[in-house]
Amino acid sequence: MSDPVARTPRSFYGRTLPETRDANFSGRLFVVEGADGAGRSTQIAKLGEWLEGEGYAVRYMKLSHSELVGEELLEAKGSNVLTATTMSLFYATAFFDQLIHQILPALRSGQIVLADRYIYTLIARDSLRGADAEWVRNVYDGALVPDAVFYLQVSARELVQRNFQKNSTLDYWESGMDLGLSRDMFDSFIRYQRLLQREFQAMSGEFGFEFINANSSAVRTYEALRGRIGTLLNIPARVRRRRPSAKAADLPSLEQE
Repeated sequence: MSDPVARTPRSFYGRTLPETRDANFSGRLFVVEGADGAGRSTQIAKLGEWLEGEGYAVRYMKLSHSELVGEELLEAKGSNVLTATTMSLFYATAFFDQLIHQILPALRSGQIVLADRYIYTLIARDSLRGADAEWVRNVYDGALVPDAVFYLQVSARELVQRNFQKNSTLDYWESGMDLGLSRDMFDSFIRYQRLLQREFQAMSGEFGFEFINANSSAVRTYEALRGRIGTLLNIPARVRRRRPSAKAADLPSLEQE
């Protein structure tokens, strides 16, 4: 890949939105996918710290962090009354709001965007809830194609343990309780996460995921991610970290949950 300061024409999955016609960006977009408990937030925080230490300005993106509908989306999810189609369109609105107002401006200014999930989780969720494959892909065909997509692969039973350790409970939606897989949330979580993993495996050829074994320690997962991103950004494997430039340090970043 070329030097990240060079402006490079970018690709979209389908139609070009009016706001994205100027698609020559010097920044880079890296996506980390995976279930709750896979360690996405931890890895993204560590990657961001490393990249800033290498002199890059970093911006963060999360699916629910839309200034337009983020709070309303979380409130609606809490009520557990969203239909599959309503939830799909809610998330699509939140995604494109962030794409236009946060991701693209960051890329135009040369920042590295680290996305905690992207359209792939939304497509997989919608598919499991009966959405037509062509319809859901048409919804997101205005999305920017990332520089790389990393899927943190963790077994369903390991995910259960991590979620209980972190929250002492399981999430209604992450357990697929709306699908009627099982009356028992524990059993439903296992079944739903396995179905999601199969969806990601089926989508991997279409979207070019790089699977990272995240069942092992967080340190090994981080080393694998840093190695791949370092290669894409032409960062030498062993180099003394330099302090971020004043320009990079002054650029804003999104808050992480």
